[in-house]
Amino acid sequence: MEIIRSTGAMQAWSRRQRLAGRVIGLVPTMGYLHEGHLSLMRMARERADAVVVSIFVNPTQFGPGEDFDRYPRDFAGDEQRCRSEGVEVVFYPDAAEMYPPEYSTYVVEEALGQGLCGTSRPGHFRGVTTVVAKLLNLTLPDVAVFGEKDGQQLRVIRRMVRDLNFPVMIVAGPTTREADGLAMSSRNVLLSPEDRIQAPAIWRALSAARLACDAGQVDAAGLLALVRDAITREAPRAHLDYLALVDDETLRPVEKIERPALLAVAAFFGATRLIDNIVLTPRPV
Repeated sequence: MEIIRSTGAMQAWSRRQRLAGRVIGLVPTMGYLHEGHLSLMRMARERADAVVVSIFVNPTQFGPGEDFDRYPRDFAGDEQRCRSEGVEVVFYPDAAEMYPPEYSTYVVEEALGQGLCGTSRPGHFRGVTTVVAKLLNLTLPDVAVFGEKDGQQLRVIRRMVRDLNFPVMIVAGPTTREADGLAMSSRNVLLSPEDRIQAPAIWRALSAARLACDAGQVDAAGLLALVRDAITREAPRAHLDYLALVDDETLRPVEKIERPALLAVAAFFGATRLIDNIVLTPRPV
């Protein structure tokens, strides 16, 4: 396995692979890798001859007062996990390499990124789309794999790739969960013991909404009240950042589920922000 730190070396490696006819798969991460990331690497391996994992805690997607400095980091552990998955390259640049002095160019998606996390984290998706565009240009992948846990991010990236004609297939990987249902996240390590006990209530509440939808409940107000009440009851330490039911494609709020809809939650446990989501589909008539 090769560790590449410079943008020039990364792009040169990718060009050599493309000239040799090899299919490149990219798994973008911010490190502190867990089983969810490893599952995305395996999906990339199924579709590619060479897998690149990028590890970069991207400063431009963090706002003032957010957890950039607290975000967990463990490159030695990440390197070991990548080796265990047979990854060909770990791209591990520093911020100065990705954003040189007087950097002033950003990529902005102006529709799907406006609500949900876009509302509570202004500028977040500008940082996400910019860094993903750069990673696509540097690694030149045929396929890139993103997790479904970051549901809005996945849809924003798909839109960017479509609109800007990036020649890459975006593949979605299912959310990997702990035994108690909590979505795996690098931030979970920041939870206090008490918060860790209560955090799985988010997934239980989303699962209850899916059961209600399957039973015929399609009214948004009722489903949102069900989720809110369940989280309030089972996780009193949680502070909801947002709870929303939006169209699965447009991400605009819906009053009734008439086609697939994304039920999305963001909640703070102390200073740690967790997100989760589920796609609800109306029962066939």
